[in-house]
Amino acid sequence: MNPYFIGLVVPVVFTFMLRKNKDAKRRGLPVDVGGEPGYAIRNYRFTSPVETAWEGISTLLNCLRNHLISRETEVTTDGRSFEKLHLGIYQWVSYGQTFEDVSSFASGLVGLGHGQGERAAIFADTRAEWFISLQACFRRNITVVTIYASLGEEALCHSLNETEVSTVICGGKEFQKLVQIKDEGISTDVSLAERNTNWKVISFAEVKRLGRENPAAAQLPASADVAVIMYTSGSTGLPKGVMMTHGNVLATVSAVMTIVPGLRNEDVYLAYLPLAHILELAAEVWLLRHLIFSLINSFCCNGRCWMCYRIWLPADSYRYIKQNKKSTKGDSSVLAPTLMTAVPAILDRVRDGVRKKVDTKGGLSKKLFDIAYNRRLRAINGSWLGAWGTERVLWDFLVFKKVRAILGGQIRFLLSGGAPLSGDTQRFINICLGAPIGQGYGLTETCAGGTFSEFDDTSVGRVGSPLPCSFIKLVDWPEGGYLINDSPMPRGEIVIGGPNVTAGYFKNEEKTKEVYKVDERGMRWFYTGDVGQFHSDGCLEIIDRKKDIVKLQHGEYVSLGKVEAVLVASPYVDNVMVHVDSFYSYCVALVVPLHQALEDWAKKQGLSYSDFSDLCLKEEAVKEVKASLGQAAKQGRLEKFEIPLKIKILPEPWTPESGLVTAALKLKREVIKKQFAEDLAKLYS
Repeated sequence: MNPYFIGLVVPVVFTFMLRKNKDAKRRGLPVDVGGEPGYAIRNYRFTSPVETAWEGISTLLNCLRNHLISRETEVTTDGRSFEKLHLGIYQWVSYGQTFEDVSSFASGLVGLGHGQGERAAIFADTRAEWFISLQACFRRNITVVTIYASLGEEALCHSLNETEVSTVICGGKEFQKLVQIKDEGISTDVSLAERNTNWKVISFAEVKRLGRENPAAAQLPASADVAVIMYTSGSTGLPKGVMMTHGNVLATVSAVMTIVPGLRNEDVYLAYLPLAHILELAAEVWLLRHLIFSLINSFCCNGRCWMCYRIWLPADSYRYIKQNKKSTKGDSSVLAPTLMTAVPAILDRVRDGVRKKVDTKGGLSKKLFDIAYNRRLRAINGSWLGAWGTERVLWDFLVFKKVRAILGGQIRFLLSGGAPLSGDTQRFINICLGAPIGQGYGLTETCAGGTFSEFDDTSVGRVGSPLPCSFIKLVDWPEGGYLINDSPMPRGEIVIGGPNVTAGYFKNEEKTKEVYKVDERGMRWFYTGDVGQFHSDGCLEIIDRKKDIVKLQHGEYVSLGKVEAVLVASPYVDNVMVHVDSFYSYCVALVVPLHQALEDWAKKQGLSYSDFSDLCLKEEAVKEVKASLGQAAKQGRLEKFEIPLKIKILPEPWTPESGLVTAALKLKREVIKKQFAEDLAKLYS
């Protein structure tokens, strides 16, 4: 049950709106619901949950291209290996051609002998062929099993074995991972590919050719049919397969449509999150749904809303781009996207990178940036009048234009998912990208649907009011001290109900019964494990998580996620995991530092070291990072017992490829604890 927080950036259409108008607006209203007693809120515009925004449409069936030329591995002086990419020019494909590809691939699956009722898995990085394969499977009512490309061997085997897929659609790198898997029941070093001689391997192009030569009629799904079994990232153990019907996903897409209707023909969407992530999948379905129906309604045949699939490269200087005399630019520079998805960790790094460059330059440049930033911040905190007047144009030209160039300079609409967005980062994006940003909240189990902030809500730290497809209910959690009759705000565990709540976990009825409930009125509810409170205007704020709370020796409770969210504000921290042993009276932390920041500090101090690993062991470095954590804790108003007493600095970054974080960059806490068990034990010795 991994929460996904959604953020939204939209164009400014309320230049002279004052904060007092926002404060007076009711965004969510109390509603009478069934099931466990609690405090429930609905969207203020809809009395019942929205299921579809289009008459007669009840399923998901309805310009895409990469620009990768080649890959190579480059080894740095300290022995670390990085994949470097050579990039070419984008090649565009029309929506008509894409539909032909979908139809051909669907027919090709039939020609290959993919039987009725059999499942197909997609195990690949985000790319055009991923989405084409998905739509092709929908055209034949084939349930798609989505698997993160970064999953480890154990989780991959679990996902494939549990769903018993007969077809796997994968990229070249993922294919190599598949064929190298060893059979756990065989003692010899023989891969599954070598033992299974009945495997048939065929290229994507060949499947399309087969389909073109042998077209098969569509076999359309029903709303209640399972569209996707989406395997979670496995942050708390083996991944669980969430069963999503066509109606589930369509409910979320339709709800977002009622709030964000403003797509333009000239929009460019840059796909950043993995399509195996529900936020990315829902965003792309929403984008294409909106475009297709806009074209139909306007009798237009030349829509130009482009969808671009990234390889991994948001900026020109990104470390994965091969640098040479003819270096190609990153995706954002080439495409200048107007629409994009991202995780908060990426936005945090944009913020940290800009601040670091400003601090490094110093002098007049830093003074000018600080003046511009503080002026805009005061304007936003006061009223929107000062934020978007003539002065804004001046600061944009002098200061913020360069910041916006990092993401191409044209972003007007941003979805942020995977974790909560800090108020500091939220305001930074407000100011430097020149557009309001809000947050939302949803989970894989609710098809990313839950809450969504509206464009005129300028507050930070909240996740908006209920989406039109959802009812949000708080229920008492006495053990944690959260009750719906708390003052000044009702508090409790967040429970989400509505047509977007999924059918449950595949082949896991015990866990399904634990967190899914159906009330006496027939509404399905999902118990999230997150703790929230409702503001007076009906907006939700996430304040805790049940599973993150650990008790210290003397009875104090530590919310691990809350503490980590505060400590990551340290200028030295790239990632951090707080750990508690309940037999002790203090907590400890594993810290992954920002290489450049720590090395810059060491250089100023005249500290000598052989390599970065050696620097991380230096007592002076540990002391400096620990002091910085203390400052961040003070600013975040943490209690003394919440501040790590001891820390260990780890030189290697935590990436999805390392298996220590998910594709959305969330901590895999149990995996990290297992891998660094010896280090954690020493911190308590």
